[in-house]
Amino acid sequence: MKGRLIILTLCGLLALPAARAAMPEIQHWTTANGTRVYFVATSVLPIVDLSLVFDAGAARDGNKPGLATLTSRLLTDGTTEFDAGAIARRFERYGARVATNNSRDTARLTVRSLSASENLRPTLEHLIKVLNHPTFPAAALERRRAQALIGLRQAQQSPSRVAERAFAEALFGDHPYANLPHGSISGVQAITRDDVLAFHDRYYVAANAIIAIVGDLQRPQAESIATRLAQALKRGSAAPALPPVPDLKKAKIVRRPFDSSQTHILIGEPTISRNNPDYIPLYVANHVLGGSGMVSVLADEMRAQRGLSYSTSSTLITAAQRGWFELASSVRNDRLGESLRVLRNILQHYAAAGPGRQRLAAAKRNITGSFPLRLDSNQDILAHMVMIGFYRLPLDYLQAFPKRVEAVSQPQTQQAFQAHVDSSHTVTVLVGPKAVIGDVSAD
Repeated sequence: MKGRLIILTLCGLLALPAARAAMPEIQHWTTANGTRVYFVATSVLPIVDLSLVFDAGAARDGNKPGLATLTSRLLTDGTTEFDAGAIARRFERYGARVATNNSRDTARLTVRSLSASENLRPTLEHLIKVLNHPTFPAAALERRRAQALIGLRQAQQSPSRVAERAFAEALFGDHPYANLPHGSISGVQAITRDDVLAFHDRYYVAANAIIAIVGDLQRPQAESIATRLAQALKRGSAAPALPPVPDLKKAKIVRRPFDSSQTHILIGEPTISRNNPDYIPLYVANHVLGGSGMVSVLADEMRAQRGLSYSTSSTLITAAQRGWFELASSVRNDRLGESLRVLRNILQHYAAAGPGRQRLAAAKRNITGSFPLRLDSNQDILAHMVMIGFYRLPLDYLQAFPKRVEAVSQPQTQQAFQAHVDSSHTVTVLVGPKAVIGDVSAD
């Protein structure tokens, strides 16, 4: 263990100067019809990456889980002028790449193009037509529905996916965050074309959008692009705030029988929003506990010391409302009881004592030293800009992040973990053979 800490510390020390390198300067403005724009100019590559981000994720599905994702995927499947094939070919003709991505909070349409006018101009013109005149063809809806249902049925054969769904339902109950982005079989089966049209009409509007642009452009060019994209959308209004995520009143255990050689474990609870002042201390505390790979507390205790699990980690996940803490492990069936006792003891001890000073120092060096590597491409910068824009973080967030991490003290990490991760109020999900998971106590 001492050797691991020394290696991690040395790696952090070697990388530390890079953390102080110049971070991207984010420029921000709002278009006339209410779209917030974030822009970073970079001339390293002759490329432009942009994202249109809508507050139109799975949390907006209502009683038809899967509606947000289906709407997003159908966006490029037909216009009044082109079918899906023609749309794809026209983007390809100019060397552009288009993709959609969905989460609980957002729907994203991302485009990458060469910055030369002969490529960028027609790419943007084609994108504007897609935004202006989507038709959501009935045949495309059925094709996308069939694809979604295949994926959902395949997920029923994966213990990790079964655990993911059970965890979301137990963690959030009736809250919209219980809807996973890929939806449910019954939800996807029930979606009609009218549902898609209504969802698009409500949420794919300028006042509910963010535009993020990174690339080989000057500010006037970026302003022109953002204005044209925003004008392709009707003005509309921003989506209403989601309801608060309630606290868990007591610990609960959820069992899902599954014939597998290992038992999958998820433990967690709602924590804090992305802009909560405790986020950075809690992030650092989680990095030490289970977010730093093989040198984390969880990996050391569960794998190196006891041989209970090949992989055990923890994650602090963010969302527009409260995010959540999630501990994940897969363990041998014959050692499930022991594994749960060890995991609960680790959480209780960590809440009481916090990270050791050596581990904390090594973790802070690791986080700050590796931070520039998370910004080494246009697309990495774009992802951070979307995060900053959607969660309304300060424009100097990237510059301030390493300094804020370095300033975190051991008492701050301990207090943040104690305040926001209560091991007596967690959800525990077990997915494994019925004879194994049925004998495990929730205590």
